[in-house]
Amino acid sequence: MNWGVFEGLLSGVNKYSTAFGRIWLSLVFIFRVLVYLVTAERVWSDDHKDFDCNTRQPGCSNVCFDEFFPVSHVRLWALQLILVTCPSLLVVMHVAYREAREKKHREAAGEGGGRLYPDPGKKRGGLWWTYVCSLVFKAGVDVAFLYLFHSFYPKYTLPPVVKCHEAPCPNVVDCFISKPTEKNIFTLFMVVTAVICILLNLVELAYLVTKRCRECLPARKAGGQYLEHPPGYARKQDDLLSGDLIFLGPDTYPPLLPDGPRDQVKKTIL
Repeated sequence: MNWGVFEGLLSGVNKYSTAFGRIWLSLVFIFRVLVYLVTAERVWSDDHKDFDCNTRQPGCSNVCFDEFFPVSHVRLWALQLILVTCPSLLVVMHVAYREAREKKHREAAGEGGGRLYPDPGKKRGGLWWTYVCSLVFKAGVDVAFLYLFHSFYPKYTLPPVVKCHEAPCPNVVDCFISKPTEKNIFTLFMVVTAVICILLNLVELAYLVTKRCRECLPARKAGGQYLEHPPGYARKQDDLLSGDLIFLGPDTYPPLLPDGPRDQVKKTIL
């Protein structure tokens, strides 16, 4: 499998990821993909060839191997890595879609027509939701595969001897796994790195949600104050409460305390 294609595609994700996302991507390629390519395939290359059973019955060793190894570790890890890295490609595709829309808008409206996205790679609007959904999907994939591995291989370990009594075996036979200790070490290493990747995804998700809430709260407060008291309302209230009298007449102002209140009332009625 050519993992260089995935590395080339995912290298652009660093531009749109947070610090936690960059750590996750480095962990995936250094401690998962490279370990898979360099050691895991070689360790499990002889799993069927060196799986021996203490019987000469034709087909017995094949049936016992299929019973204990329903799915190969290597193929499960390959599928897991593909599904884990695909959501990051969706983020890159979303940014490319935004850049294409921005380019078409500039061509249609010109340079003075404004911009649709001030920064197409900034996590706002739909891109924020795409990024958050990718984090949830990646964590969910790792959790699902950890559960799948545990259901196939309890405690993620392989015993050195397996008891098998499937047909066409004549009786209960003992089967021996090739290099079980080495396989257990690499299995636990891949499990631990998957758990760390899940924690990084959850931490990044919490960071993005918290940051978004902090940005939305001041905007909502400002909007609530605007609806309750329009601009200038507080200033007018201060002017009225300051004790100053405000007259809206053109030139002449009535005296503050007229000498003849009745005369003043008459003039106002007339």
